[in-house]
Amino acid sequence: MSREELITKISEDVQITKKAAAQALTSVLEGIQNELADGGKVSLVGFGTFSVVTRAARKGINPRTKETIPIPERKVPVFKAGKKLREAVK
Repeated sequence: MSREELITKISEDVQITKKAAAQALTSVLEGIQNELADGGKVSLVGFGTFSVVTRAARKGINPRTKETIPIPERKVPVFKAGKKLREAVK
């Protein structure tokens, strides 16, 4: 499902304009993004949890030269599906 399809679904389900649905979706996504950027987490009960984890530094291999290269630690966003979402996907 694309962003536009999701906006259309929201506008039909809640009976609001597509513009209002787009603004609502943008607000939700920006809220999640801002919270993760601040190092927090967002829990949507039954759906899942968005959080940030730090991947440890490690050594990688350049596939072209076979040379070992250092890969620094970095923070990445992760999503853990909630129970209801996992059951719905089965």
